[in-house]
Amino acid sequence: MSSAREIWEAALGELQLQVSKPNYDTWLRETTGISFQGDVFVVGVLNVFIAEWLTSRLHSLIRRTLTNIIGRVVDVQFVVCLPGQVDARPVATLQADGGTATKSKISVSAPRLKPGYTFDTFITGESNRLAYAAALEVAEEPGYRYNPLFIYGDTGTGKTHLLHAIGHAVKGKGHRVLLVSAEQFTNQFIIALKTNSIDDFHNKFRSADVLLVDDVQFLSGKGQTQECLLHIFNHLHDNNCQMVITCDHAPGAIASVTKKLKSRLEWGLITHIGAPDFETRLAILKLKTRQLNISAPLEVLQFLAAHFQHNVRELEGALNRVTTYAKLSGTEIDMGVTLEALSDIVKQENDRQVTLKPELIIDTVASHYGITPKALVGKRRDRKTALARQVAMYLLREQNCYGLAQIGKILGNRDHTTVLHGCEKIATEITTNPHLKESVEEIRKELAVEKLA
Repeated sequence: MSSAREIWEAALGELQLQVSKPNYDTWLRETTGISFQGDVFVVGVLNVFIAEWLTSRLHSLIRRTLTNIIGRVVDVQFVVCLPGQVDARPVATLQADGGTATKSKISVSAPRLKPGYTFDTFITGESNRLAYAAALEVAEEPGYRYNPLFIYGDTGTGKTHLLHAIGHAVKGKGHRVLLVSAEQFTNQFIIALKTNSIDDFHNKFRSADVLLVDDVQFLSGKGQTQECLLHIFNHLHDNNCQMVITCDHAPGAIASVTKKLKSRLEWGLITHIGAPDFETRLAILKLKTRQLNISAPLEVLQFLAAHFQHNVRELEGALNRVTTYAKLSGTEIDMGVTLEALSDIVKQENDRQVTLKPELIIDTVASHYGITPKALVGKRRDRKTALARQVAMYLLREQNCYGLAQIGKILGNRDHTTVLHGCEKIATEITTNPHLKESVEEIRKELAVEKLA
């Protein structure tokens, strides 16, 4: 039987694919498998608040996940166990009537800088090079270059990694660093209001030399919390204190955020991180296997890189799942084990994604925009043709995972920098331009019909 820690690591790999990134980072990432005796699995958490939240919101999912991994029905209990603490103490969890069994004051700690999230472990590629360079400059001169630095992109593309990397770099220079997710910021703000400690709350954030805010989109619709962050923002900016903010959209595309806060978010540099290309995904997997000290054949890593295209989070989750499956079954990692471990996920991915002939993509895009395929790959530069060409670049990269040089060759021997610009332009505008987003979705549907014909 594997240890409780190993079983819980396997469960976290499963849960990472089933819950949202903010929920995973806030409630699950810092948890630990403590013990497994009889039919009770004990999980260590940092405080009462986390234990009660997991009990009320994720207990059924966690119990089901552990049952599937262990092979028999088990229950799960959450205990408070601080880092370095030998004895864990059980906590009173939520009662059936929705009340709590304890009236003790709950303190919510801010997330800590993750040791593995540094600049040295960040894999750069065509989709994140600008954001990486900007983050390095901010770390060199916090408060004076790109303040605030606003990094946006889809879930699991590396925004949080860069945020923590900046934190590690500036903390090493003696700066006071405060990292907080938007959800943690909101929770702490609410608790401060309830406990009449709002002055302490403000002083805590205003004392930072560098404030790192993750997933700011979760402040959407929270007027009081936004106003509070706005005042903190003004204070820090006036005192040349650095702010770095991540989000899944550009500032102008965040829903239900005040104009004043949006304008502050747009003051510095706004940079986008796109989905990693095949080469970057493969490099990430190779680094991860070295960090975990595991051996995986190149064909397995290439298989994972080809099938998990959307973000780093699902890529690492797939590797964790394969690794844990091999460990629990006592076998070496190979293609057979990989296919068994990912049988349900890979089937879903295959249903959604298929590599199409580049000629089909070019013909479909050209037809959609009312131009000829010859014009699309030619030298015409009128607005409609240029847009169609950039959409074709974007789809060749996203749908088929082609490299920039390969796409450039397909589209009339164009330079890879031209292709990169086109892909990033469409990836960025698709989040703020509903008409463009609708056009791309229509082309995808047309491609799906052609695939079935």
